[in-house]
Amino acid sequence: MRNPDTLSNTQPAPPEDTPQGLAFAIGAYGLWGFLPLYMKAIAHIPAAEIVVHRVIWSVPVGALVLILLGRTATLREAFRSPRTLAMGCVTATLISVNWGIYIWAVNSGHALDAALGYYINPLFSILLGALLLGERLSRLQLAALGLAAVAVAILTLDSGRFPWVALSLTFTFGLYALAKKRLPIGPNQGFLLEVLILLAPALAYLVYLIMTGQNHFGQGVPFNTWMLVGCGVVTAVPLIFYANGAKRLRLSTIGILQYIAPTMIFLCAVLVFDEPFGRARMIAFPLIWGALVIYSISLFRQMRHKPRSLYHKLRTARP
Repeated sequence: MRNPDTLSNTQPAPPEDTPQGLAFAIGAYGLWGFLPLYMKAIAHIPAAEIVVHRVIWSVPVGALVLILLGRTATLREAFRSPRTLAMGCVTATLISVNWGIYIWAVNSGHALDAALGYYINPLFSILLGALLLGERLSRLQLAALGLAAVAVAILTLDSGRFPWVALSLTFTFGLYALAKKRLPIGPNQGFLLEVLILLAPALAYLVYLIMTGQNHFGQGVPFNTWMLVGCGVVTAVPLIFYANGAKRLRLSTIGILQYIAPTMIFLCAVLVFDEPFGRARMIAFPLIWGALVIYSISLFRQMRHKPRSLYHKLRTARP
């Protein structure tokens, strides 16, 4: 019997949104939106060390969830499958690089770039579908990609350099989502598989930090210690919320809710972190927002024709 947490191409879209699904999804995107505030509070700790603790402390959280759900058998099977392990290594590498860039961006005064990267991500997913999966682009989707390209060009010309922070987040997360779709286990099991794969290098790097005196954990500052432990909770909980929310919501609802997180990151950057919002960004961000409106319109149109396939595509896309 197929595990109920395993994604399937044949699983129908829910006919309507459920209160539980809405609560899970809003909770996930809301937590992701507040994540910059958490990371900014430990900005004095290097990004690589924070990633290490995100991995280490996500393991017990993810394991507890699977034990409570009674879904550990699929994970054991994954470790006996070389193909699943190989794909897990790919997704684990991509998400860990994404985490590192994101933390560095927020803590180095580039939260606006992080918001831009996650705004662009749905558009990059369209491009990946066309380039790698042979999916045909509609005129609306081409228009959305064109607006996004213009926005990137404006930012590049204004600063004299490519917006690598934003696009690195877009590329790593877009490729992660694509690879995640090919991971033949459910999202909760997949998350634990990824952090278990990352656990050995994370522990090795932690030992290096301890041996070289660069470790911030357990060094007489309780705030640092508890905040690093909490990294596991703020990493695992929203991912688990999302996985369970996406199963209980329609495609159109997820399509709208996915903009909550980058919007909250954007507001944090401008209103809380007081990052500069110059003329180029005043032009580029509205272009991206316009592209996302066009993308959403195309999404709704396609959903009327192919509701099941599109629902599956978006359900397997995240964060």
